[in-house]
Amino acid sequence: MKTSKNKIFKNIAFLVFIALFLFTPLGTFLKVQINRLIVFAPKTIEVQDQKVLSTYQWQLVDATGKNVSLEEFKGKIIFINFWATWCPPCIAEMPSLQKLYNDYQNKVVFLFVTTDPFEKANKFLDKEKLSLPIFQSLSNPPLEMESSTIPATYVIDKEGNIIVAKIGTADWNSDSFRKKIDEYLQK
Repeated sequence: MKTSKNKIFKNIAFLVFIALFLFTPLGTFLKVQINRLIVFAPKTIEVQDQKVLSTYQWQLVDATGKNVSLEEFKGKIIFINFWATWCPPCIAEMPSLQKLYNDYQNKVVFLFVTTDPFEKANKFLDKEKLSLPIFQSLSNPPLEMESSTIPATYVIDKEGNIIVAKIGTADWNSDSFRKKIDEYLQK
């Protein structure tokens, strides 16, 4: 009888732990920390496997209400990150994205695209002490950048080649990624 009560107690404790992990801020915090532990630098796509962006006809709006077209950035290196405030892997990579943005904001176009309302996204950025330029999509992104998973990040070179297509968390501030960006900036 004692083992039966002990087993029931352990099962209840396990269910409580799972519920905390899945449905509370503590769970989100733990998921973010786990993602940060297992993150790697993103890899660029081999030249023969790179896709060319099929269109620059993608309309966005920034947090101030200004409409922006991807066409405006043609011929520049473009860094596009799809994210959300409720996404632990997105939250996990934000500090590395901020560091990269701080150093490359005048050399690379950064578009952080969210479906969250701007009020919610700005509140999140303030809380996390982030200053990333956020956008919402007004039209569908180019087919080569459609993903049902976030975070999804794409880097497009000056010729329109998708040189990075990373689904999931990455260390965007790694030395190896910075070296690749520097190489593409020199071209």
